[in-house]
Amino acid sequence: MTFTLATWNINSVRLRESLVCKLMEEEAPDVLCLQECKSPVEKIPLERFRALGYNWIVARGQKGYNGVAILSKLPLTEAGGEDYANLGHARHVAGRLENGVTIHNFYVPAGGDIPDRTQNEKFGQKLDFLTHMRDDFHAAKPQKSILVGDLNIAPREDDVWNHKQLLKIVSHTPIEIEHLAQTQDAGAWVDVTRKDIPEGLLYSWWSYRAADWDTADKGRRLDHVWATPDIANASHGSRVLRAARGWEQPSDHAPVFATFDL
Repeated sequence: MTFTLATWNINSVRLRESLVCKLMEEEAPDVLCLQECKSPVEKIPLERFRALGYNWIVARGQKGYNGVAILSKLPLTEAGGEDYANLGHARHVAGRLENGVTIHNFYVPAGGDIPDRTQNEKFGQKLDFLTHMRDDFHAAKPQKSILVGDLNIAPREDDVWNHKQLLKIVSHTPIEIEHLAQTQDAGAWVDVTRKDIPEGLLYSWWSYRAADWDTADKGRRLDHVWATPDIANASHGSRVLRAARGWEQPSDHAPVFATFDL
């Protein structure tokens, strides 16, 4: 079975319902993972999505904050959702396809503005969230699994517009990068995007603060697609749909795609 998967921090699924539909109509991924839905599950506009062929959903929701959802054209059953770091946030949900592949959809906390847990509780929560992920992957090695989402960390020097300037900026600090690396290593996860696009600057997020985000191009690769080693080699065709960042009333994130032959 060949299927294409996309991950997108939509920054309110109800506000940007039309953009989700545009992506479904124009790009038609078989599986679409959304983060920061900012909606209770019962208020996600599923009727319109189902009309476009996305008949299966697993989701965790909250009013106005967080929220993750997996929308699928392919039969999908719920495979759990963990409250990482015991924050009481809707930041993880998992679904399983009929071919046995488990898809984990994550929205890692952004971590605030100050990269110091003694001064900034949100930064500590981010590190604790990643530590909990790491410990889970150590305890039960994932197999035949894909992990996607807004992990809110740009780990490589070419995942940001200026490595030196961003070393003290949350999302690219050494301690965050180390925590993410430990989490990735614990599950032996393969960064599918960088497997397919090994070199060069690559971004999936551009700040709303830039007057002309496209010209300034001060981006970061915060959105990721990982796979376990047993299926990583079945992936190909990774890309970032940069154009979506320029759609009307856009999210500040662009969708990231990968295709799997499984």
